[in-house]
Amino acid sequence: MEFKDVLSVPGMSGLYKIVGNNKSGFIVESLIDGKRSLINSSQRIMTLIDIGVYSSDEEIPLQKVFSRIESSGNDSEINIKASPEDIRSLFARLIPEYDADRVYDSDIKKIFSWYLLLKGKVDFNKEVESGDVNEAVAASQNAEKHIPKIHEGHGPKADQHAKTTSARTRKKV
Repeated sequence: MEFKDVLSVPGMSGLYKIVGNNKSGFIVESLIDGKRSLINSSQRIMTLIDIGVYSSDEEIPLQKVFSRIESSGNDSEINIKASPEDIRSLFARLIPEYDADRVYDSDIKKIFSWYLLLKGKVDFNKEVESGDVNEAVAASQNAEKHIPKIHEGHGPKADQHAKTTSARTRKKV
């Protein structure tokens, strides 16, 4: 699995990957337990490649944040259930240029939980071209729609003709 294939669905916990789609939306599979769900096409879906962390200069892509966490070797120090101060201090050591005013404790906690979920499943150092992301999203959205097969037994019978009835006139009183 590649980093560009991982999705976040607001309102649903965890991360997902697109398995298929139909006329009403997308079929996604949870990376936590492997359960499949239907996501309505009007619901917001975000790929992780589109998410960034605010910094003093510009946004840092989430893939680069995960790559820094992985290269630091501090995987064992990540504890999601630690106090917000401990989580924030660890994140500040890993990403010193992040904007502390705009990045909340819940965001940092979510980043760490996503990292622990994806660690070992995704190569964070693999570069993704923006064209690849657009092609992947377009392919998943424009995949062929399900066309039901028409069986011979379900069509109209050739022997029968449409019944005709004479038009009744209204009785005058």
